[in-house]
Amino acid sequence: MPDLHKVTRALISVSDKKGLIELGQALASRGIEILSTGGSAAALRAEGVPVRDVSDVTGFPEMMDGRVKTLHPRIHGGLLALRDNDAHVAAMQGHDIPEIDLLVVNLYPFEETVAGGADYDTCIENIDIGGPAMIRAAAKNHAFVTVVVDVADYEPLLAELDANDGATSYAFRQTLAQVAYARTGAYDAAVSTWMAGALNDVAPRRRAFAGTLAQTLRYGENPHQSASFYRDGSDRPGVASAVQHQGKELSYNNINDTDAAFELVSEFLPGDGPAVAIIKHANPSGVARGATLLEAYKKAYDCDRTSAFGGIVALNGKLDAETAEAITEIFTEVVIAPGADDAAREIFARKKNLRLLTTNGVANPATPGITYRQVAGGFLVQDKDTGMIGLDDLRVVTRREPTQDELRDLLFAWKVAKHVKSNAIVYVKDGATVGVGAGQMSRLDSALIAAKKAERMAEAMGLPAPLTKGSAVASDAFFPFADGLLEAAAAGASTVIQPGGSMRDDEVIAAADEAGLAMVFTSMRHFRH
Repeated sequence: MPDLHKVTRALISVSDKKGLIELGQALASRGIEILSTGGSAAALRAEGVPVRDVSDVTGFPEMMDGRVKTLHPRIHGGLLALRDNDAHVAAMQGHDIPEIDLLVVNLYPFEETVAGGADYDTCIENIDIGGPAMIRAAAKNHAFVTVVVDVADYEPLLAELDANDGATSYAFRQTLAQVAYARTGAYDAAVSTWMAGALNDVAPRRRAFAGTLAQTLRYGENPHQSASFYRDGSDRPGVASAVQHQGKELSYNNINDTDAAFELVSEFLPGDGPAVAIIKHANPSGVARGATLLEAYKKAYDCDRTSAFGGIVALNGKLDAETAEAITEIFTEVVIAPGADDAAREIFARKKNLRLLTTNGVANPATPGITYRQVAGGFLVQDKDTGMIGLDDLRVVTRREPTQDELRDLLFAWKVAKHVKSNAIVYVKDGATVGVGAGQMSRLDSALIAAKKAERMAEAMGLPAPLTKGSAVASDAFFPFADGLLEAAAAGASTVIQPGGSMRDDEVIAAADEAGLAMVFTSMRHFRH
């Protein structure tokens, strides 16, 4: 097997015509014969690029609405034949099979068709058959055949041909073969995932995930870990689709925390009013709503000023100059928002390391999806937590009923608790978190830690009492004992929202009544491990 293999004949069949004419002209100028099909051949011919129809090679016309055109021994033989195998060469000569040294194929836009909401039959028609078959054949025979599946590889291909006098190196062909198999794998994953959804099969026998490299990261959670960032092709607003306007390259931890921040703030749609979330290590240090983004930011910051340092700030509205000025008063890693006005961007430009991302919208918290997590020997898959409750879903279980103002804070606290690592306890007052306890092994400890943080902030701000006095408290799961609830009561909470469902609910309700609390059950929990 030679390292260099000269390209004398190419087969081009592309759905995405971007760069097609330039590529065809470049190949023809290098004396390479071009075989092509349907729309690709017509586009090349229209620009004066000499093309031979695949149907001339196969002896069969394209048929069945284009479903059958390249599935033929004279095509696949030309892709699969080993040039250094006498029997293969003899078969090619005996059956008039031309060698194909270069395959350029991109596939029917199945993913885009699904994303556009097309009906079942349209999606089926956009499943490519001949393309993946040719790609896999060419990739298998990369000892002799170069396969290109991405428009981004057109320029590297031409540079490789120029560097090797019209040939490609084995290392180059090997690299493109890997890219090709990854593309067909991702394509098949998209088809199988879509079909499982169409069949309402929540646990298909085989499950595949795929992504496209967005960024090779400097390292992972720690410097000794390598890491990369991949996009899954969805159009959900967030860190993967955001535009970065300034600042250093995002790190693994930046991306993880920024995603957590934006998903949380997206619980508050623009119609709910301005909202801001400040995240540290994937947990909120402060979340608030306000009459303006500036007010919301200040209230969120006042929940835990210590943890806000070096955090991630997410906003549900367009960043303005006043809010930008306030954010830059402390060190902040990343700011993500649907947009930012020119004045805000000028202010951020003074902080060259501060990353600013814009998403052109907030994410809909009700949009279904899946999450997955690797474990030893496999991975766990579940529906995304899109559970939401409203006033009508609440069941008052205590003698005292919450007021309308208390109900607003209870629902706000519940939305935040959904995004806090279990065991989660969240104190809220006047539309702002005033204490957050996250990720503890007991709910009692979470309640205690959140209260202690509130006490510390009251001292730092010179307040006469912690803001937990008169607050609403949310627990992401039921209180298994009354102790956690009593700790919240001791911190000053006056209302409680929790799922209920404990064997000791009666005990907990009785403790709430004795403490004069109003408590509601949601019958829904929000574990986030």
